[in-house]
Amino acid sequence: MPTETFEFQVEARQLLQLMIHSVYSNKDVFLRELVSNASDALDKLRLAALRDDSLDADTSDLHIEIDLDPDARTLTVRDNGIGMSYDEVGKLIGTIANSGTAEFLKELKEAQDAAGAEGLIGQFGVGFYSGFMAADEMTLVTRRAGEGSGTRWSSRGEGTYTLENVADAPQGTAVTLHLKPADPENQLHDYTSTWKIKEIVKRYSDFITWPIRLVPKPGDEGEDAPEPETLNSMKALWARSRDEVSDDEYHELYKHVSHDWRDPLETIRLQAEGTFEYQALLFLPAHAPHDLFTRDFRRGLQLYVKRVLIMDDCEALLPPYLRFVKGVVDAQDLSLNVSREILQQDRHIRMIQRRLTKKVLSSVKEMKAGDPDKYAAFWREFGAVLKEGLFGDPDNRDALLAVASFASTHAEDEPTTLQQYVERMTDGQDDIYYMTGESRQSIENSPHMEAFRARGVEVLLLTDAVDEVWVDAVGEFDGKKLRSVAKGEIDLDVQGDEQADGEREKQTEAYAALLGWLKEQLAEDVKDVRLSTRLTVSPACVVSDAHDLTPALENMYRAMGQEIPPTKRILELNPAHPLVQGLNQAYQEREDRAELVETAELLHGLAVLAEGGQPKEPARFVKLVAERLEQALR
Repeated sequence: MPTETFEFQVEARQLLQLMIHSVYSNKDVFLRELVSNASDALDKLRLAALRDDSLDADTSDLHIEIDLDPDARTLTVRDNGIGMSYDEVGKLIGTIANSGTAEFLKELKEAQDAAGAEGLIGQFGVGFYSGFMAADEMTLVTRRAGEGSGTRWSSRGEGTYTLENVADAPQGTAVTLHLKPADPENQLHDYTSTWKIKEIVKRYSDFITWPIRLVPKPGDEGEDAPEPETLNSMKALWARSRDEVSDDEYHELYKHVSHDWRDPLETIRLQAEGTFEYQALLFLPAHAPHDLFTRDFRRGLQLYVKRVLIMDDCEALLPPYLRFVKGVVDAQDLSLNVSREILQQDRHIRMIQRRLTKKVLSSVKEMKAGDPDKYAAFWREFGAVLKEGLFGDPDNRDALLAVASFASTHAEDEPTTLQQYVERMTDGQDDIYYMTGESRQSIENSPHMEAFRARGVEVLLLTDAVDEVWVDAVGEFDGKKLRSVAKGEIDLDVQGDEQADGEREKQTEAYAALLGWLKEQLAEDVKDVRLSTRLTVSPACVVSDAHDLTPALENMYRAMGQEIPPTKRILELNPAHPLVQGLNQAYQEREDRAELVETAELLHGLAVLAEGGQPKEPARFVKLVAERLEQALR
């Protein structure tokens, strides 16, 4: 087959230009990416050979080679792994349509510093192209294991690339970088220097389990050729004792498995011995990824069996609410020939999941007790997703409640635990009160909070979407019910207060006729009208019945495609407010109450607006308000 020339896609050309012309403070990451790609190819060949005895592939000495030629100014990263076919090269190397290029370019422009920009390389799967940071031209020669011929790919990064078949390609892949001219004033980026290559490999790739060998330079005539030098330790970090591994090594492993350029917040080690042995090395990120709550978020841990990579993103190892945790699990007795479906049913995997989940939660609990600042940073980033477990994982609910914290009216900048809330409860208080909303400010300004503020009763301020769900699933804590201040009837008066009870009876009798009339007039919008014990300043508010869905929860279900019939709510009136008192007096004195119907509509509309809702007919509501304002000015 003759050599064929192809054009890169528009986005790929933009990416190449960034790689070639942008100035990075640390170009070394290109070698990290190429070595990681080579390691992946070796993992895949080893697994393929174990699964298919008929595969015609040499697995006797799997390794990675780095070959330097200072005279020609070339650097070659070579492996004898799985390799690629002609079609795979065209799909995986010639085009990067599926590598998130557009998102990469957007994130690159938004990166605040050079280190952040470099970290994006691995995050969006464009590591191969990072070679153009150091090279004017790149050539790839590859042959897939079991096939007879290979493929050569070449490009100068100027918008086109070539593909051709080659007959004598060895098994695996060799990537040759034709390096840019040397810069005499900057020896830090001399990638033909042996010491520089050793430094990069030690820093980024020491944990890789395959030998990374530096091809020796030919000796003088008559001397024996020197032996290749292995640059990495090849000992997996999770298999080494804690004393043998530095924090920097842990951090580099985290960056490798997570594609995050920042250090992790916490490192968690676990070694299980006995009838079923496995090792785990887990990391809690310092920052939540931007796509954590999207459907396409890739979650799961790397699963190894006796150092052989089985799966990159094994979702079965942790529950969904711990999807942000990164790391590796190396098991000893699992079958190599497994699928995601088999793993989901495997009792050993389920046992690992239970143990890892408890370990992560106990580590967060220890962090909370020992390093409050680190815990606060963790909860700020991942509290919302962790709370999904409160309704999705009943077995670990108590452990989750022990590490959960919530904003409350007790202190503006200090979240509280449920246990701390209970310890501060006032005499006679039987329930834990909370309110959900879009923000702390909107909740604190809600009419529902007035009586609680006036009486100094603490309220939890829940602003995450998941809060609408878990509070109903949990129901109570330490024998105290969780009660929404915006649902059901609230009575904060001390029980047995005869004076308060007598006052309420008088008010109920005085307003009975008005309440019945309002219920008739607003029948299409409310299920009941009653006097309120939660209002001290506002004239009215709307509340949900004790067992009804809140409007926010209704909207959440509708967003998920579930048809939820609208629920009528309850209008509560403040009998101490002049507007309500005036309305009651007008109702008692007038026989023609047609004009009062509009007042009833306005009162209900104001209550809906006060909680952030919208009147059923906004245009009519505005018209009525304008007319009343006009009358007031006459």
